[in-house]
Amino acid sequence: MSDSENTENTNNSEDTANTAAQAMGGAGNALSKVMELKDSNPKVFFGAIGAVVVLLLIVMMSGGSSNKKLTQATFTKLTVGQQYTLKGANSASENATISIATVAGTVSAFDEDEVDPSAPNACKQIPEGTSVKVIDLQKSLGVTYANVEILEGECQGKKGWALSIDIK
Repeated sequence: MSDSENTENTNNSEDTANTAAQAMGGAGNALSKVMELKDSNPKVFFGAIGAVVVLLLIVMMSGGSSNKKLTQATFTKLTVGQQYTLKGANSASENATISIATVAGTVSAFDEDEVDPSAPNACKQIPEGTSVKVIDLQKSLGVTYANVEILEGECQGKKGWALSIDIK
């Protein structure tokens, strides 16, 4: 290498080092000023930190409009012998169905496949809006079930157990 190439490489290295030092110096300079403020006037330093924390809390706690209210499930007091309508407590679909079990408290009706309507498990998924008559009420594991007779549709006259929260 010639002397001119060495000088050129040295200048490039120095320029890069100076640029990096200036960038670090700017960050270090800001940090040193903050630490200097902490030592010279701690009330202002900690007051500024407290103000930032309070602002963050205000932003996090102000969630939005107070006009919005969460809807809660309503429980209908069921009476034996009365007519009601099936309405799923947790459904949002227009094509929602209510599961009907053969025995109160069993979950097998909720796991069965409804592919074949002629199967012995047919009439386990009843469309919302179907009229039913409550025949009996039973509590099992803290949940109330209603024995219902289906009054309309393909399953008219069939009986089964439904969750009482799904009857309105």
